[in-house]
Amino acid sequence: FTENAVLYQNYKEKALDIDSDEESEPREQKSDEKVVFRYKPLRSTWSQLSVVKKNGLSEAISQEERKRQEAIFEVISSEHSYLLSLEILIRMFKNSRELSLTMTKTESHHLFSNITDVYEASKKFFTELEARHQNSIFIDDISDIVEKHSSSTFDPYVKYCTNEVYQQRTLQKLLATNPAFKEVLSRIEAHEDCRSLPMISFLILPMQRVTRLPLLMDTICQKTPKDSSKYENCKRALKEVSKLVRLCNEGARKMERTEMMYTINSQLEFKIKPFPLVSSSRWLVKRGELTAYVEEPGLFSKRTCKQQLYFFLFNDVLIITKKKSEESYNVTDYSLRDQLVVQQCDSEDLTSSPVKNTSTMLYSRQSSAAHLFRLAALSNHAGERVELLLGTETQSDRARWITALGQDRDGQTTDRTTLTQVEITRTYTAKQSDELSLQVADVVLVYQKVADGWCEGERLRDGERGWFPRECAKEITCRATLDKNMERMGRL
Repeated sequence: FTENAVLYQNYKEKALDIDSDEESEPREQKSDEKVVFRYKPLRSTWSQLSVVKKNGLSEAISQEERKRQEAIFEVISSEHSYLLSLEILIRMFKNSRELSLTMTKTESHHLFSNITDVYEASKKFFTELEARHQNSIFIDDISDIVEKHSSSTFDPYVKYCTNEVYQQRTLQKLLATNPAFKEVLSRIEAHEDCRSLPMISFLILPMQRVTRLPLLMDTICQKTPKDSSKYENCKRALKEVSKLVRLCNEGARKMERTEMMYTINSQLEFKIKPFPLVSSSRWLVKRGELTAYVEEPGLFSKRTCKQQLYFFLFNDVLIITKKKSEESYNVTDYSLRDQLVVQQCDSEDLTSSPVKNTSTMLYSRQSSAAHLFRLAALSNHAGERVELLLGTETQSDRARWITALGQDRDGQTTDRTTLTQVEITRTYTAKQSDELSLQVADVVLVYQKVADGWCEGERLRDGERGWFPRECAKEITCRATLDKNMERMGRL
């Protein structure tokens, strides 16, 4: 595997792209491809392995079987690349005495968690894969190895992924408040062994790797004849590894939600009858500041004034507050989620709005929140209907609030086959609770697009929904790929 020393951060899974029926690599290697960029050795596919070429194996088998070999080899070569990256994370960062001296034991534990166990698990897995590869250049199957390790060896992944929320927070805190840590970290990151990659790109690898495995197994599944026993084995392995991913996702989500609930609860001050917020079945859907337009009686006529409100929308309740500081909010009202009715406003119907003369005021210079919508709620502390005219600063903000508040997900009724599919070309990490974290090569079904560059979509590999910037994605137009993705969705 020496010809394959590319780090996992720079690794492009080729097998995920060989759905189309063209050759998986051009027959003629152009001479200028000998120029290898620093740090990015060309990594090999199965057909390009010297021993495969020497034996003319690639020509001796059917195209479908060749693709199956490519997909199997992909699992092995990507695991090798991933192992290399983990090794650098442990050697350069975790075991750095200099770095550990800049933080407490607890901080270090939050940062690196049980990464050594994750590394050992990956090593066991890779050793067995490699042994099978050494055994025969033409690999019959690896499903049994994948199934075995997914159901037993890979437990450390669940623990590591569950700890993610502490990891991200600890790193942010250290970077923001600990100059010594920041300085040492920058120096390590600049070391040539790290190939100019930041530590965070190493820390998030286990979650990235574990979510990749079902896709790689599914590709093998796709290339295996449906009437063979291998197909059944592969489906079993796929099921096992998908279960592992679910446990990792649930662990991470649960920990994050609980954490978030306690934090928010400590920041709220009830000016009305308090509401018991923390509950294991409640989580934050969206939060943020909105402008409310309210009528106040003036001397001769009612006048409209603006108020800044800060919303905390949970899965079952909306809490309306006024922000006192970054860390504290006064609760002025709350409404149960199923008693909210949300409506988009067009700027034209402002003139007929219950808030008179808003149109002139809204378009006066000082108004930034010109994207309006209405929210009707039942005030639960006063027990009466409340109508709010709300404004956001951007179009996408308005769309995101309307989507979040209008609880009935249209997902049940939408025919998924009619939705646009996009492939992610750049990693995106969610910054708010209604956003979607995405990896390169993820496929997303798009439910809505907003003119200012945001889309709402559903991640194909696990059905999660959320918002992401359109610039991270490119539309998939090839009919065969679109159909294959829908089929894959059914399997995953």
